[in-house]
Amino acid sequence: MNSHIAVIGAGSWGTTVASVVAKNQPTMLWARRDELAKQINTQHQNVDYLGGAVLTESLSCSAKLQDVVQNAAIVMMAVPSNGFREVLIEVAKYISPSAPIVSLTKGLERETLMRMSEVIVEVLPRHSVAVLTGPNLAHEILAGQPAATVVACADDEVAKQIQVLLTRPTLRVYTNPDVLGCEIGGVVKNVIAIASGIVEGMGFGDNSKATLITRGLAEMSRLGVVLGANPSTFTGLAGIGDVIATCASAQSRNNAVGVRLGRGESIDSITGSMKMVAEGVKSSLSVSQLAQRYKVDMPITQQVAAVCEGTTSASDAMVQLMSRASKAELD
Repeated sequence: MNSHIAVIGAGSWGTTVASVVAKNQPTMLWARRDELAKQINTQHQNVDYLGGAVLTESLSCSAKLQDVVQNAAIVMMAVPSNGFREVLIEVAKYISPSAPIVSLTKGLERETLMRMSEVIVEVLPRHSVAVLTGPNLAHEILAGQPAATVVACADDEVAKQIQVLLTRPTLRVYTNPDVLGCEIGGVVKNVIAIASGIVEGMGFGDNSKATLITRGLAEMSRLGVVLGANPSTFTGLAGIGDVIATCASAQSRNNAVGVRLGRGESIDSITGSMKMVAEGVKSSLSVSQLAQRYKVDMPITQQVAAVCEGTTSASDAMVQLMSRASKAELD
């Protein structure tokens, strides 16, 4: 692999992945704002999204999409789901015909309920598609703390190529052919994280949080299996691993949203004060709609969606969940 790697989107996760990859391969990062690109190039920092963390010096950044995408060996998309298709259509103008595309985004397209890999296949049908997911909090990865991640791709050779590209002494990379399952895990865990945060914000303890997380994982698995995922995926890094990290960490944007909802703040007030996107806020409704489409019972997701849409309060959502009819655990 002689040419550079392109990472599209200079938020916290896109910048972190670009900085990691730049240690192994020449890498270019695309930022929407020219001033951010200059900051990354000259100061080797992304202050708005990553505080004072120092980035790999060889990482270059540009606000010109063509310069970043043209001649790239691999293109990694780190754009939030609500703008993913729009940016990908622009990427399509410049991408090399053989370049695989890797989604770093854990969300669903609001209008179509499509996963990001499905959007990629629709816009660029002749390209290999992969997904990067797992328990990967940006600040910890950037700090070099020991962690693992998953590259999901139907093409084993492409998966191994990306695996080598991302592997570092402190980052262990696994492959998984179950793209659908890995994506569903990444999407639903954001919803579970909001619910977990709500429990914390309401002042409840570990029993409540453990119950919520466990039943949330059951919902994740039910939906994934109905859609055709491998059940084992949800017991791995893309499932329970990602859920643990996101529900336990104060660094998680989705968990932080949930905590504030649990304390009684409005969703508009919370999202209006945030610099970065919490994918679960919009994904909760999309996941709920997807579940309804396939007749999958997802009561936690349904209540989180209602709270995020402002149609019910966190306390009322909790009452609704606790007053449901008793059932067998394995149903």
